[in-house]
Amino acid sequence: MSAFYWILIFALGAMLVNSVGIWVIYKYKDWAERAKVYFMCFAAGVLISSPLIMAFPEALQKNSYAGFAALAGFIFMFFSNKLIKYKTKQEELAFGITAIEGIFIHSLIDGIIYAVIFSVSPFVGILTGIGLIVHEFAEGAITFSVLLKSGLSDKKAALYAFFVAALTTPIGAFIAYPLISFFSDKTLGLMLGFVAGVLVYVSASHLLPGAEEHEKKHSNIAFVLGILFALFIMFTGH
Repeated sequence: MSAFYWILIFALGAMLVNSVGIWVIYKYKDWAERAKVYFMCFAAGVLISSPLIMAFPEALQKNSYAGFAALAGFIFMFFSNKLIKYKTKQEELAFGITAIEGIFIHSLIDGIIYAVIFSVSPFVGILTGIGLIVHEFAEGAITFSVLLKSGLSDKKAALYAFFVAALTTPIGAFIAYPLISFFSDKTLGLMLGFVAGVLVYVSASHLLPGAEEHEKKHSNIAFVLGILFALFIMFTGH
């Protein structure tokens, strides 16, 4: 199957899972609040493993300077997150707007990640894509919660959460995919390195701290299962 169809499947799958997260917390708030920690831990395990054992080595094969790109990706996310945290100290409405700006950018980057990774290697794309899709449930639930906190009604929060967090992922993927065909292997190596840095940051500095803040019984097991799942896919795939 061509890279385009893999990107289509995973980008739309991410949108669907994100939408399910929004719908579930809209309908069953208590259960969703309990379950999202396990989704975050499992996704963190997959997303911290797949770039280190698959995406980054692949990037280095294509470009020996991919490590610099990975560092740039990590630093970019670090300072983006700092800026968002700085702005969210404002009033409730400002909190909602700036937090949603961050989620919008994050979801758009998710879509670009699908386009880059599947264009380089469908196998790496599948492994990374699974981790991204799993974390979409928690992201949808979190987006809905943030919008509620900013003062919107349940229905408006659900609708805006869909446009901001769910729909932006396939948009990012479909915007990026036609452009990637113009890039050389060395450029793709740098892009893949950048993506690896972004994924490590998202896992280590976003998903895991969020899960630890609301740590529950067996949440660490979910994290280890995510790592084992990534290793299993890698070894059985090879």
